Amino acid sequence: MAANNIDWSNLGFGYIQTEKRYVSNFKDGKWDDGVITEDADICLNECAGVLQYAQTVFEGLKAYTTEDGRVVTFRPDLNADRLMQSCERLQIPTVSKEKFIDAIEKVVKANIDYVPPYGSGATLYIRPYVFGTNPVIGVKPADEYQFRVFVTPVGPYFKGGAKPITIRVCDYDRAAPHGTGHIKAGLNYAMSLYQIVDAHNKGFDENMYLDAATRTFVEETGGANFLFVTKDGTVVSPKSNSILPSITRRSLMIVAEKYLGLKVEHRPVKFEEVKDFAECGLCGTAAVISPVGKINDHGEEICFPSGMEEMGPITKKLYETLTGIQMGRIEAPEGWIHEIK
Repeated sequence: MAANNIDWSNLGFGYIQTEKRYVSNFKDGKWDDGVITEDADICLNECAGVLQYAQTVFEGLKAYTTEDGRVVTFRPDLNADRLMQSCERLQIPTVSKEKFIDAIEKVVKANIDYVPPYGSGATLYIRPYVFGTNPVIGVKPADEYQFRVFVTPVGPYFKGGAKPITIRVCDYDRAAPHGTGHIKAGLNYAMSLYQIVDAHNKGFDENMYLDAATRTFVEETGGANFLFVTKDGTVVSPKSNSILPSITRRSLMIVAEKYLGLKVEHRPVKFEEVKDFAECGLCGTAAVISPVGKINDHGEEICFPSGMEEMGPITKKLYETLTGIQMGRIEAPEGWIHEIK
């Protein structure tokens, strides 16, 4: 779709093919310089490593138009770090931080007309990913890889404001205690598809996963970290070696402490504690914070005092402050905003 045909104020949260994307190939032990191309199609051998053994990792971030008209991204250095960690875990050659940020800059510049205007509520979603490309039939890492970055304009995750959602405690495990839950691998998300479809079919918006070892500690959902607020205003995020280190969650914890003057705790959270919290939210790139109003534990409901009508007061302050930083309305900590020039 041409950028001049997009109705920014009515844009949904879905894929719209833009004009340009970045492609770099790893062969003979090194990454090439990478190019910007108009070709959105990928041609792979039927035995490609990604198709046989799911050897792929990805990231997600956004570009914004700020209040003063700049085009920026939010903490891309942390996405670069996390992609490197993911690559290392799946025996994929790492993409350097410099190469990662250079690719982001080139793709956003090449699609600058697709960056939504300030005030529209829309953003430019950026998807970097790496996958094994050469034929692999024995169970082993591929020898050749491709690093690609595409962008797509997306509307606000919640049209008309974020209404609290209802989630359920899931009987399936999201990740093994010493598995791959801490990295952003495609295989982790594939494992959650059955559960999320089942949850939707039964009237729930998301799943709450507990730790696989004891099923007594809160982990995360299929694609977001939890944030809780205690009745005395402390912001709590669950800690576990099998939770993906959300950049949004880490940023919100800093906002809570440094901007709002709240006490914060990043620690293991027992499920039995959840009924005593005042507010609950799911945090991630797409929605920033999705407020949770109710958790269904096999028929027993945990209803948060913040209710089912709107975000809780502290969750709302966290959301408004972080989005204000991203959009340039509030001064950002040093290094958080990366301008595309």
